[in-house]
Amino acid sequence: MAHRMRSHQPSDDDGEETTSENHWQTIKTLLPFIWLKGRWDLRVRVVLAVIFLVTAKLIGIYVPFLFKDAVDALIPGFQADAQSVVIAVPLVFILSYGLGRVLSLFFGQIRDAVFARVGQNAVRNLALSTFRHLHRLSLKFHMERKTGGLSRVIERGTRGIDFLLRFMLFNILPTLLEIFLITFIFWSKFGFYYALVTFICLAGYILYTMAVTDWRLKFRREMNKQDTEANTKAIDSLLNFETVKYFTNEEHEARRYDVALAKYEQASVRSQTSLAMLNVGQSLIISAGLVIVLLMAAQGVIDGQFTIGEFVLVNSLLIQIYMPLNFLGMVYREIKQSLVDMEKMFAMIRKESDVIDVPGADELKISGGEVEFDNVSFHYNENRPILKNISFKVAAGTTTAIVGASGAGKSTVSRILFRFYDVTEGRILIDGQDISRVTQKSLRRQIGVVPQDTVLFNDTIRYNIRYGRPGASDEDVVAAAKHAQIHSFISELPDQYDSEVGERGLKLSGGEKQRVAIARTILKNPAILLLDEATSALDSHTEQGIQQALEAISLQRTTIVIAHRLSTIVKANEIIVLAAGEIIERGTHDELLGRRGAYYGMWQKQKEATEALQKLVELDAFNPEGDKTV
Repeated sequence: MAHRMRSHQPSDDDGEETTSENHWQTIKTLLPFIWLKGRWDLRVRVVLAVIFLVTAKLIGIYVPFLFKDAVDALIPGFQADAQSVVIAVPLVFILSYGLGRVLSLFFGQIRDAVFARVGQNAVRNLALSTFRHLHRLSLKFHMERKTGGLSRVIERGTRGIDFLLRFMLFNILPTLLEIFLITFIFWSKFGFYYALVTFICLAGYILYTMAVTDWRLKFRREMNKQDTEANTKAIDSLLNFETVKYFTNEEHEARRYDVALAKYEQASVRSQTSLAMLNVGQSLIISAGLVIVLLMAAQGVIDGQFTIGEFVLVNSLLIQIYMPLNFLGMVYREIKQSLVDMEKMFAMIRKESDVIDVPGADELKISGGEVEFDNVSFHYNENRPILKNISFKVAAGTTTAIVGASGAGKSTVSRILFRFYDVTEGRILIDGQDISRVTQKSLRRQIGVVPQDTVLFNDTIRYNIRYGRPGASDEDVVAAAKHAQIHSFISELPDQYDSEVGERGLKLSGGEKQRVAIARTILKNPAILLLDEATSALDSHTEQGIQQALEAISLQRTTIVIAHRLSTIVKANEIIVLAAGEIIERGTHDELLGRRGAYYGMWQKQKEATEALQKLVELDAFNPEGDKTV
């Protein structure tokens, strides 16, 4: 079909650069899902989590002071100053130190427990929003996307949201708060130079981490790109399992997959090597800062400015701030990548569909089901028109067939009527209503489609038939199956209607899948039927039975048949012959045969092919041994 011949195929390129503006846009998109409108229970949890966070940090910063007092109290001859509490035995300080550490951990864990529902609710709502939006996007978007790559974008995006919420809120922000408080303590208790050295060291560490991490992101992006590529190849190969087997190309598929894995391996090695450089640099900066400040504090002890306990306090505060900083390097790296991953997902959420409802669109109201194409033109690509100014009318309750050579635009007629695409020029009317002015949902509710290539869900036969009307009863499902002449087949299966059909329905034959699709459409009970070569996968005997069923359900409905086998449309009220996107003939079967034009030529070719096939069948029956000399 013409729409399958496009040359432009955008890829899911994870090497795309993102900017700080993109990151802030991503965070702004995420925030409403945390502070959810109307969910006061979740908002209370956010406030409580912040309170517990600050409490845990304040207790954590005060803990080293308790340890300092315990050390000073143990020094023989120690004289407490006016600000110290003199206790003969440091037991209270030691117990308080232990209690402080427990309380700091306790409030941290309570914070995580309280916020867990907020975070998981945000992940759930964002994943659901993305899923719903993907279904709102047009067919064009999905035809130009790779399924494996798309699933990885969503997977990494939701994983990135979870990581960002947990670590940005409960690691980055608390660490920055801790840095500010400890720097202030150094300034007020030990002097300006202590604060200056600490600040320079911390700033140097952060700047170095950010610079090297940003440089390393290109390796991570390359890893993501190759991971997506490998996943796409794997899924594509497994979905086409039968085709791989037909051509015994297992090794070919393995080699393609291995090439993608090898590229991922190379990118991963570069990423790990650069990580070693980052870790070494971070350790040098931390160690240098720690040594300088401890030397200054040691000199203060020698000069009598500070006690041994205060020397220990300096070390405890520095270690306390350096421990999360060391973790911060990894967290910043992962948060940066999470933002990249989320940006990919949010970019899909922000993507507008090519086919949208106009503001204030009305519901489609069916009075009879008359369909009219009024000077309709359409193209997928401007350089290649598919339909050229075609006009025809299908009266309510009648059947119109559309025939023509491959690429004539037959299936495009069904796609634009179902409004997978908007027409380039002209109008399509149903009972006088322009379908571009009504809601897509109301339009599609009234149209039942039996496509040429039927794909079923990996579920039961019952589920696949009931998909036409999810609320239908089991009796309705069985009735639809009987109309589609598949009930007898289903009844002979061990699990009957609960039989699994497999991935894309591969456990069923082509004809069985087609009959399930017909039953599904019968159950939908639409006003308008679109049969896109619906019997193309059936044998001649089955086709006759299905044709009778289709004719029966078409009696009260407006029906458009996209036909390949002309024998199936001889009773149509009108037959339209398309060639190169234009109507070249129209009329009843008998009228078109009488004109001896394009339709007559098509009929004769199919008649000759059928007669030749019948002769082969008769010959085979006469000579069952297959002796070609007879």
